[in-house]
Amino acid sequence: MDLRSFFPLSLRLLLVRIRWFWKHYRSIRYDSELFNNVHGPLTYNTDGLATSNNADFMREERFARAYKAAAATNPWPGFTLQWRIHVVCWCAEQASLLPGDFVECGVNTGAYARSIVEYLPFNSLGKKFYLLDTFQGLDPRFISDAERTRGIDNYKYRDSYAEVVQTFRDFDVRIIRGPVPDTLSQCDTGQICYLSIDMNNVLPEIAALEYFWEKVVDGGFILLDDYGFPQHELQKAAFDRFAEARGQSILCLPTGQGIIRKTRTTLHHDTNTGR
Repeated sequence: MDLRSFFPLSLRLLLVRIRWFWKHYRSIRYDSELFNNVHGPLTYNTDGLATSNNADFMREERFARAYKAAAATNPWPGFTLQWRIHVVCWCAEQASLLPGDFVECGVNTGAYARSIVEYLPFNSLGKKFYLLDTFQGLDPRFISDAERTRGIDNYKYRDSYAEVVQTFRDFDVRIIRGPVPDTLSQCDTGQICYLSIDMNNVLPEIAALEYFWEKVVDGGFILLDDYGFPQHELQKAAFDRFAEARGQSILCLPTGQGIIRKTRTTLHHDTNTGR
């Protein structure tokens, strides 16, 4: 009689796993595939996103030009945000069909904005693009203790103001230097079709969204760059509360981004009927 039959199935399965690990653990590397939950070879594997789904947008000529322009601003070494910039360009193109201007809160070297003005092309739209940032990193006054425990104040930035001025010298772009929310009133647009928020902590991001909300036109796009990233869960919670209070919904993408498309009517559902 096989003595293994006297052991519970769960214990036998555990022993199988232990034997497998003992035999193979020396060959396990950081990028090893232990479980293959994709449908073929990886087409994209960077910036926290790995997939075998179609990614041929990266070979599309117009996108390639826009991404090259973004990467040339050199935000940091090893900059690989193709899928995030794909989302940025898509939202910007849809927003360009609406009335209103473009606003970006949190600019750094201007990679996202530079991809947009190349992709559309922006100068033909008759719109303004407002860029708001300290251009030297986060303002420590606005970082909470809870955010510090998550390492938010460890982000390192160089002073990029002069670079950004040079990058956008040929575009209809207004650059506003200083911390949000202190500079929000300097953005004198009356209507906004595209609003990008990427300041890495709660206070300035919610302040910007509250300030600009009524200026965002119906159908306008609001792109939240940090929404789905684990170290930015406090921002996600704050945005969720903001959206819920206004009957809006946020699309969470596997890129880590979140998208609000402002709707005139609220999206609240009856939790009892499901309607």
